Amino acid sequence: MITGSKPWSDPEDALALFKLNPGYFDAVITDMTMPKMTGAKLAEELIRIRPDIPIVLCTGHSSLIDEEKARQLGIAAYMMKPVSMSKIAETIRKLMDQKN
Repeated sequence: MITGSKPWSDPEDALALFKLNPGYFDAVITDMTMPKMTGAKLAEELIRIRPDIPIVLCTGHSSLIDEEKARQLGIAAYMMKPVSMSKIAETIRKLMDQKN
């Protein structure tokens, strides 16, 4: 899912939207397991377009990716589900503060 005016559940649509205006987005929150493309692959594509974009990857399946691998991919934060909205908000606030 990409933050912005509307959440997107299709990673290909989200990537296409991001490509139209990469500077519009402050951060990206994505799930690892999605149709057509994993969250890790989406993150790689987004980082290729805009290396400074903070990406939060959420997953419920630690066997697919772990925090170390996420960091190696350039993902700013890794969260195991279930995760509360307050924890996501806290993480985004921390990332935005680091960016500024």
